[in-house]
Amino acid sequence: MAGRVTVGIFPKLFLAMIIVAAIPLGAIWYVDYRASLERLTSDINQRLSTQAGAAVAYVDGWVEMNLKMLRQNAALDEMASMDTKKQQPILRSVLNEYRWTYLIFTIGLDGMNVARSDDEALRDYSDRVYVRQVLGGAPMGQQVVISRTTGQPSFILSVPIAAKGKLAGVLAVGTGVAELSATVTNVRIGGTGYAFLLDETGAVIAHPTARGNLKEHPAVAGLGADIKKLLTFTDQSGKRVIAVAQKAKYGWTLITQQDYAEAYAPIEEANRNALVLLGVTVLFVAVVSYLVARRFSRPIRNLTQIADNISRGNLRASIAEVNRSDEIGGLARAVERLTASVKLAMERLSQA
Repeated sequence: MAGRVTVGIFPKLFLAMIIVAAIPLGAIWYVDYRASLERLTSDINQRLSTQAGAAVAYVDGWVEMNLKMLRQNAALDEMASMDTKKQQPILRSVLNEYRWTYLIFTIGLDGMNVARSDDEALRDYSDRVYVRQVLGGAPMGQQVVISRTTGQPSFILSVPIAAKGKLAGVLAVGTGVAELSATVTNVRIGGTGYAFLLDETGAVIAHPTARGNLKEHPAVAGLGADIKKLLTFTDQSGKRVIAVAQKAKYGWTLITQQDYAEAYAPIEEANRNALVLLGVTVLFVAVVSYLVARRFSRPIRNLTQIADNISRGNLRASIAEVNRSDEIGGLARAVERLTASVKLAMERLSQA
């Protein structure tokens, strides 16, 4: 038919063989890639979680040790007396015993300093969060501050002092965060991974480089009210990051993170190798398909041409495919018999 687009047997056979080979190979690659990706994600989660869990356990243990020390001393009768002269020897003794502390002090119900472990003048601490927390009825208070005593970042922990079952004041200890910060920031995960610690307000307690408040950090925002969560986000520099954010016992947040590219480098490399192998395999299949399709389509084209010549009266063409033992050979022999029949018919017609 005029204008009709025809597709020969060669491209049909060639494409069919490519598709039959490529689809299973592609399916195998995809299933293997997804399985490998899930395994690697699980391994990354476990690695980051293990680091976060170890750091959180250290942080919780560090806070609990200080809390235990405070509560033991707050229960002493000398502390309950809220007498400066009785409290001060105990405070100095505690300071000498616990070398990581730089100040231990008591505060009255009005927020004024009652006694200190140093010789500094008494001060008004009524504006401090850790004081208001305990005076408001909390079993403990905590705050990361810039110390008025040292001028350095420090962690203040406080507990109530009770006398005859009633709140009499506050016992607080000031500790430097250098040791705690070093323990957290020494966590290394690969070449780009690290850990950092924030207090309940998002203020930095320990971080390799950042200072100030990170409450808007994607890992903090993504954790929300959850205790622990695996997160993926893009940081300010445009790098994709994978992280585990975990809440500590006393409200702090510990985050371990690593660049996504480094964490998933093994799967990316394996995927590239798999795609190269898939491409080489498809190319090989294409070459084989081309040769096989050509081998099958060429004799069919020849027989088609011969049949067309017969229809035009050309009966002299030789048919090479008659020696084949397959279906094409059978078709060739049938065309040969047709040629002989047409010759005989034309001879009889000529005689008549």
